Amino acid sequence: MAVSLAESHTESHAVSALDLTLVDKIYAGGVHALRGIAMRVARGEIFGLLGPNGAGKSTLVKVVTTIVRPTRVEGTVLGNPIGHMPTLARIGYLPEHHRFPAYLTGRQCVEFFGAMTGVESSRRKRRASELLDTVGMLAWADKRLGTYSKGMQQRIGIASAMVNDPDLVILDEPTDGVDPVGRREIRDVLLNIRERGTTVFLNSHLLSEIELVCDRVAIMVQGRVARQGKIEELTRESHCVRIVFSGDSPAWAAEVGGVRAMDRGRHALEFPKATIESVQPTLDRLRSEGRVVHGLAEARESLEALFMREVTDPTSGRARPIGAEASR
Repeated sequence: MAVSLAESHTESHAVSALDLTLVDKIYAGGVHALRGIAMRVARGEIFGLLGPNGAGKSTLVKVVTTIVRPTRVEGTVLGNPIGHMPTLARIGYLPEHHRFPAYLTGRQCVEFFGAMTGVESSRRKRRASELLDTVGMLAWADKRLGTYSKGMQQRIGIASAMVNDPDLVILDEPTDGVDPVGRREIRDVLLNIRERGTTVFLNSHLLSEIELVCDRVAIMVQGRVARQGKIEELTRESHCVRIVFSGDSPAWAAEVGGVRAMDRGRHALEFPKATIESVQPTLDRLRSEGRVVHGLAEARESLEALFMREVTDPTSGRARPIGAEASR
């Protein structure tokens, strides 16, 4: 039966960019770096991979890019089995701690990586100019990399990872060592890449960066995926509505929500998993009893708070040591 172009495109888009069902990696000496990793990255999204040092993030990235041979792997990348060589031509990769020859210009660097990935000469020259413009480096294109700041070199790295027009680009700590202005510029570049339909897999320890750009995240702890999903879904458990008021705290307040004292004679009354609409009767009662309401807002746990909850030992209150078993 014939399949229309529209149906074919829809079917292709439905395939995950990365769909891991089981990944194990045991290094020599019995170091169990990855323990049954299951993870799904949808096409066209920015996906953030989080975890403390030693969680296995970089090992997982290297398994996907075939740099490290897994002990066991079940899953697909761009619809094909992990290790499918033709599929690697559709992936862009910027490793952590990359080093480019300082004598090359930005343009030469991007074109060099285009040649390495088999991009035809005239096309890679055109792509280099396009990408240098995309990452905001066109004005510096013909200056040597040795004159660039760390942020400028990272942007050249992103352009180099994109030169083969990949369907999936994997960036390992792209903002590491970059100042706040440079990080903001790189965030804009990542959002631009997503707008073009490319899937971005972002490994970073900078939680604020992840929270600002990622559609979904996964938190790795001790070689396992502890949590994954949309940030707002992962933090929903701690969602509450907070009323801030001044005056004495009424006896009945503790019966309807949690009360805590604040400075300047104010109190916060919190309602877990409530809505703005559901707390209106409490607002009316506070006002009718002569108390002044200073604020009403929905509050949600930050990504940093969620992350710390996952990587902290609940008994000791300290970060789980590398090699320790997770309590989940």
